[in-house]
Amino acid sequence: MAVLFTDGVGIGARDPAVNPLCTGDFLLSQFADGSGTALPTGVRCCVTDTTFGVEGRPQSASNQTAIYTGSPAPRRIGRHLLGYPNAELCALLAEESIVKQLTAAGRTATFANAYPVEYLDALGLARRASSGAEDLSIPERFLRKLKASASTLAMAAGGVALRTFDDARAGEGLTHDIDGSLAIKRNASLPLRTPAEAAQIFWSLAADFTLFEHFLADEAGHAQDHEGARHALATFDAFAREVILRKPADAQVLICSDHGNVEDLSSRGHTRNPVAVLSAGEAEVSIRDVADVGRTVLSLLGVDAR
Repeated sequence: MAVLFTDGVGIGARDPAVNPLCTGDFLLSQFADGSGTALPTGVRCCVTDTTFGVEGRPQSASNQTAIYTGSPAPRRIGRHLLGYPNAELCALLAEESIVKQLTAAGRTATFANAYPVEYLDALGLARRASSGAEDLSIPERFLRKLKASASTLAMAAGGVALRTFDDARAGEGLTHDIDGSLAIKRNASLPLRTPAEAAQIFWSLAADFTLFEHFLADEAGHAQDHEGARHALATFDAFAREVILRKPADAQVLICSDHGNVEDLSSRGHTRNPVAVLSAGEAEVSIRDVADVGRTVLSLLGVDAR
């Protein structure tokens, strides 16, 4: 069971002036009028709510918590919360993380993303062993401001040690940009990866539940950066297609987002648009809201959700 998460990619208008998903036949190029890229055989699309009936624009902290707990986090805290989980959401993740539920049931889980050692240590997150050599240096003023994401907190709740740049160098982890180019620009000693190489690494790490997280489309959306958005979407799409192509016959892959953003570059903010959740594999899944992603992971792995 694998989840490829990409932040901030919704179902918007088929309008190339504002929607960079119109510029390529991406898997997630699905549009509000019902048109979109034809999906490969065995890949299905669920049009998925992001609002939970809560007023305001969906946000990353609360909707990612919903994904990684299988619980309607925005409804439970009564609002959408941007950025990183606050105390309420941290408590939800600590108690109800799907990773915690999986590992408690004897299932295995892993996070394919690799992080700088300084980042993980500053947040007090458990990590795999690393020499720390040739790592990315983070200025002290930034280290003091760091906050943990919903994904890392979900993994920590399940006792999963996170991967470092040593793992990425050894072919045992992936950088968040997939190809490694952004870390290399910041002087990290890392190899460049093709989409095919990244997908091969992803499956070589596979546990019962394997997660990869990509957030560059959301960053491009906030910046209203058309070229950055096209690059982020194309990179993720090439990787996702390779992951599906190399998928073991008995594996299920979900490709999901938490809320809309990049599909409407007329604004810097998130949208209330639904997102396209794609499912590749034999199981028929029904995903109505983004919390169903987490519930589906548990169900397909034979674990009863709390």
